[in-house]
Amino acid sequence: MALRKKLCESSNFNGKLMYTFSRYFSSNKMDLRKLKPMIQKRIQDRAKDYPVLGMIPVAQEVLNSRRLIMQGVSTLLKVLPVMACKFCPEVYIGEKGHLIQTCCGFKHRDKNRVHEWITGGLNDVLAPVEAFHLKHMFKDVIKHHQRFDFERVPAVVELCWQAGANDENQYSNWNPESDCFSVDGAESLPSDELLMIASGTLRAWEILRNGVEKLLTVYPAKVCNHCSEVHIGPSGHKARLSWQGTHFWRKANVDDLMPPKIVWRRRLQDPQVLLNEGRGFYGHAPAVVELCTQAGAVAPLKYHCLMKLQGVATLGNQSLYHPKDQM
Repeated sequence: MALRKKLCESSNFNGKLMYTFSRYFSSNKMDLRKLKPMIQKRIQDRAKDYPVLGMIPVAQEVLNSRRLIMQGVSTLLKVLPVMACKFCPEVYIGEKGHLIQTCCGFKHRDKNRVHEWITGGLNDVLAPVEAFHLKHMFKDVIKHHQRFDFERVPAVVELCWQAGANDENQYSNWNPESDCFSVDGAESLPSDELLMIASGTLRAWEILRNGVEKLLTVYPAKVCNHCSEVHIGPSGHKARLSWQGTHFWRKANVDDLMPPKIVWRRRLQDPQVLLNEGRGFYGHAPAVVELCTQAGAVAPLKYHCLMKLQGVATLGNQSLYHPKDQM
């Protein structure tokens, strides 16, 4: 009885409280036309808090690391071969592509077919992700008819510019080839110099990813779930860049701005060709990491499990563990 009495009193109290609030809001209706100037002023004042002074060195470091990666990969591509599939985004670091049947064909109309390999390039290792270049972060939403009024730049570069990094291309037309020049005579460089370039490139790759992750905790970035379009800013744009139509925006992460481009990798003690039946024997790695390790660089510890450097799981009664991996 005591519990029932308490429940009744609680329900009566909640009812009276809701009735009081409903009467208050019904008698004090707000005029949205009067609130609109206040909301717009608050949005404009919010832009005064950016760029965050403490993040400017991080943005500058990310911009410099990106330039080092572009130059390092361009140099290594003159020495190490890269193969790309003709019909899908698959990439392989090596002279001959693998035989694993993972090709989905043109426009994903097929599946489980052998890849048709051609010579790859820089964009196959570092997948380009572009975004609209805005003069300031809190600009009005870009309409569809305004899509040609804004320049397209790499998303990481746009993030660094909005974070306050200074760059010689910031106030001029973007020149993507300015960061892609390689070392002259890379084909004849000794192994120790190639190792130095590969190690520096891999170090810059880690600095770049860590820096972008820090910037994304402070600066907003959006990515579309349907077409992977990226927008640097608090809200996405309305420019329809594909047949899917309206974008469905969500918060972007590091992989959306910098796709790691995971590739199959052959371990040193495994066969020369990756066969479809034995794909469990082989590891994966980001294309940049695999390219640098083939040039002699040591992969960071966090990639060892993905690359299967410490052996793989057992298959039936046969152990796939290789003691040589620990040497």
